Amino acid sequence: MLDTCLSRRRFLQTTTLAIGGLGIGACRPDGGPAPTPLRILILGGTGFVGPNQVRTALARGHEVTLFNRGITNPELFPDLETLIGDRDGDLSALEGRSWDVVIDNSANLPRWVRLSTEALRGSVGKYLFVSSTGVYIPYLTTDIREGAPVDTIDDPETEVVNGRTFGALKALAEGEARDAFPDTHLVLRPTYIIGPGDPTDRYSYWPVRLARGGEVLAPGTPDDPMQHVDVRDLAAFMIKSLEDDLAGTYNVVGPREPLTMGGLLERTRAAVGSDATLTWVDAAFLEEQGLSALTYWTEPAGDYLGMMQVNGDKAFDAGFAMRPLEDTARDTLEWFNAQDAERQELRSGLSPEREAELLAAFRG
Repeated sequence: MLDTCLSRRRFLQTTTLAIGGLGIGACRPDGGPAPTPLRILILGGTGFVGPNQVRTALARGHEVTLFNRGITNPELFPDLETLIGDRDGDLSALEGRSWDVVIDNSANLPRWVRLSTEALRGSVGKYLFVSSTGVYIPYLTTDIREGAPVDTIDDPETEVVNGRTFGALKALAEGEARDAFPDTHLVLRPTYIIGPGDPTDRYSYWPVRLARGGEVLAPGTPDDPMQHVDVRDLAAFMIKSLEDDLAGTYNVVGPREPLTMGGLLERTRAAVGSDATLTWVDAAFLEEQGLSALTYWTEPAGDYLGMMQVNGDKAFDAGFAMRPLEDTARDTLEWFNAQDAERQELRSGLSPEREAELLAAFRG
């Protein structure tokens, strides 16, 4: 089992593994088909977020085409049209085709967005770019809204994507989408994405660990703010926003009512039927032990003061809806327990041995 945590500058949203989706999220109150079916092109579509988009779109009666390299989970949607290519220079499969909208899931580099917008300008009506609240690094304030300053970088042409460059490159990629589709772009900035199929295990660690019982190391204080978005709810809002012809920029974060680390752990514990006990270990001690962050918790101070206090009112007002955390907890644990032994090696959090060492040192 891995003994890992996020460094204070590690914000990459890896999306490279298949999802075993449990439900497709809340689309519309009536659950019926969309009023007007759309022709949707998805760049990617077989990682973590993409499959949920596909399932939601198909359930709403839309026509979906995928464009990818045919490498990641090609078996997921055998009946869907899949155009094979590489957005890093081989976009020829898109020539001579047209769609109502395109969803760009996978671009961390501005150059990739520039290439795809050049190939699709005049062939699609709307460009949905999936960005990240990482654009707001450093998070020096709270209640961060869409008009807040975004991160910048000295070398905008760099193609090194890491914790320091991720937010700035996402912000530059947003700019490429806005420049190419000035009136018909849609930029969504989700916070940490959790739920069944999460390849990072940043939230999955908690229902898995709490279900195991015993004494659990809880980082920080119970009052530390936390935010997330269930991947299925994110996908549902993406499709709804296209149906409603939204444009502009939206933070997709939740829940709408403030959530704390104490609330997250207590509600997750109750949801999975755990009798675990929580021992709160302060940030200063964890820092001394080389842990500046644990899963997706980071002390809300300094550059990370507002990381979990981004304002999502605009998206909620536009129809974004979130399922209860308890549902996410149960579904995530069910998905995780259905994986093979190799996949059940957690990719985030603490190994049992490391957790025991830290708890003993903290008590000592």
